[in-house]
Amino acid sequence: MCGIVGYVGKQQAAPIILDGLSKLEYRGYDSAGMAVFDGKYIQIQKSVGRLKVLEELTHDGRTMPGVLGIGHTRWATHGAPSDVNSHPHYNEEETIAVVHNGIIENYIPLKNKLLKKGYTFLSETDTEVVAHLLDYYYKGNPLEAITKVLHRVEGSYALGILFADHPDTLYAVRKDSPLIVGKSDEGCFIASDVPAILKYTRNVYYVENQEVACMTADSLHFYSVDEEELEKEAVTIEWDASAAEKGGYEHFMLKEMHEQSKTVTDTMSPRIKDGKIVIEELGLTDEEICNMSRIYMVACGSAYHAAMTGKYVMEGIARIPVEVDLASEFRYRDPILDDNSLVIVVSQSGETADTLAALREAQKRGCRVLGIVNVVGSSIAREADNVMYTWAGPEIAVATTKAYSAQLIALYLLSLKFADVRGKITKEELTDYMEDLKRLPQQIELLMNNKERIQRFANRYIAAKDIFFIGRGIDYAISLEASLKLKEISYIHSEAYAAGELKHGTISLIEDGTLVAAVSTQPALYKKTLSNIVEVKSRGAFVLAVTTVGNTEIEKAADYVIYIPETNPFFTDSLAIIPLQLFAYYVSVGKGCDVDKPRNLAKSVTVE
Repeated sequence: MCGIVGYVGKQQAAPIILDGLSKLEYRGYDSAGMAVFDGKYIQIQKSVGRLKVLEELTHDGRTMPGVLGIGHTRWATHGAPSDVNSHPHYNEEETIAVVHNGIIENYIPLKNKLLKKGYTFLSETDTEVVAHLLDYYYKGNPLEAITKVLHRVEGSYALGILFADHPDTLYAVRKDSPLIVGKSDEGCFIASDVPAILKYTRNVYYVENQEVACMTADSLHFYSVDEEELEKEAVTIEWDASAAEKGGYEHFMLKEMHEQSKTVTDTMSPRIKDGKIVIEELGLTDEEICNMSRIYMVACGSAYHAAMTGKYVMEGIARIPVEVDLASEFRYRDPILDDNSLVIVVSQSGETADTLAALREAQKRGCRVLGIVNVVGSSIAREADNVMYTWAGPEIAVATTKAYSAQLIALYLLSLKFADVRGKITKEELTDYMEDLKRLPQQIELLMNNKERIQRFANRYIAAKDIFFIGRGIDYAISLEASLKLKEISYIHSEAYAAGELKHGTISLIEDGTLVAAVSTQPALYKKTLSNIVEVKSRGAFVLAVTTVGNTEIEKAADYVIYIPETNPFFTDSLAIIPLQLFAYYVSVGKGCDVDKPRNLAKSVTVE
């Protein structure tokens, strides 16, 4: 979950590293640090807090001269945020420096072994074990030392490594944590994600598990864990660097919410052709789709909520049984899978540790896996049998908005494709569904243009202590995502409940003035939800209702109503979530929270 940047070349390394880390701070912001070789020694500077502290400490990198260096922005796992626990970490002689993203699972026995051999540890981190282990194995050949370490450590890691004895070479390695390598005329780069180096190069190499990259200013070589040289081809990044900038918006989250209409269009348009749903990357024959007995959708966080909606849509339109699993549960529950099952894993980053492990578990059991991901070349994209990209572009805010919307569209399209192939809908019905999909971008823009009204309402609830979201069916899935958005960026206690479950305990939490957001977009469940609104109103709740245009009867029961444009009930998540995202955003802004970088969270969860 941390961010790594490294550089070796013809320019000063520190300013480039700081600039790259600024693009990765969404991956961790407990602390930051750099190691730069100054011609004689590896100099390290690190500090607790945001990257700006390190920038001030080093005068934007000017006090750390040198053309070889590594940097790190941290999301703490082992050891509380502190100067001593911050990366990079040295060996005792300060001749080897390491930055690390991931978790070394067997660091305790390794540490105990090194302690017995006389090594001294200064930090509480698992990463310092790697620095000392490299020292233990280093006999003058860095590649040999690195590969020996790889044979000993267990867990996930992306490492950037400097050796003072080799002042012109940057080393990097990965296993289950993201790492890319870039090359330009000015040198070579490593980074946890593309935005960090896009300013300097568009030529990127994706490092596979247990591969080692050795870089100088003019050369780049890759090796296996057995020290055999590998041939790799560069991938050219097509999207523009400005896509990862704020573009005049106060926060990335607000910018990304405004980009949702474009994201929906970009994800949908290439897949609707000549009146048909065309998903060329699906890799399934019509016969295989017809023989499909069950679908498992596996994801974490917001992607899990998108999959919840996907279940209702897939079962409702294509009539295929769907199970939705939290990835962290799926991998451990010994799932019963058969040859005709399809496992769909959903992840924005394509690096989510639990989701990646679930993918591997499914493949081990003989299941075909389709990945729905946003990041080209990510681990899930490379390891899934087939991949369906969401084309949301870089998403920087920790709280997802546009990637979530893109995931919904991908799942709608899959549902329609499967329904069509299996003969569950007529051509006329398919045309109607597609027309509703095509209207979504314009309808999203309409909702975004009404954000001032949401802002005024949000200002009333800046001091709220508890907020509840309720809904039924797809509206329950919407409630889950809306509640998560609010709690993760405003720190207000928020829960989502299936409205029919209120009487089974939860209604005891409702008291005078408690805000209950009731989502009611499903015609078949409208009156049921209306009765639940009346129930919480009678206990003193203030009710915010989100419903479809025309459902004016709800105004008699709710205190405040937000209307969304009319669309097919299966697609209402794409619209109802917009005002609820805005509500969370404006509550967070009103409280003075860091909207893009909420406390304790990181964008990509690459560790368990």
